[in-house]
Amino acid sequence: QVQLVESGGGLVQPGGSLRLSCAVSGFTLDSHTIGWFRQAPGKGHEGLSCIRSSDGIISYADSVKGRFTASRDNAKNTVYLQMNNLKPEDTAVYYCAAAIPLYDGYESLVPYEYEYWGQGTMVTVSS
Repeated sequence: QVQLVESGGGLVQPGGSLRLSCAVSGFTLDSHTIGWFRQAPGKGHEGLSCIRSSDGIISYADSVKGRFTASRDNAKNTVYLQMNNLKPEDTAVYYCAAAIPLYDGYESLVPYEYEYWGQGTMVTVSS
């Protein structure tokens, strides 16, 4: 059974940092593309980062490039999202998701291309 469980959200002041974790089960990280997404109140899902299954290459959306860093630990079957210099507009529910890669080197920041989703973790950036 495929399962993704996010943790690490919370309340942080502007300029602060948080590290989100996503523990996966039912598959290995080298078999699925992993994406990080967020959904702000009243908005749709926004793709933030993608970790390719085959080689672990990571891509980022322009909105978080330079502030957010994704990583994966294959031994722990866990992916992470380090978020620095957080801003109020980063307030959202953050999700990790998994997609079966369509081809070698597959990557995507498009939500509907991901088959499996975690339950989300809330991040609030406020003073």
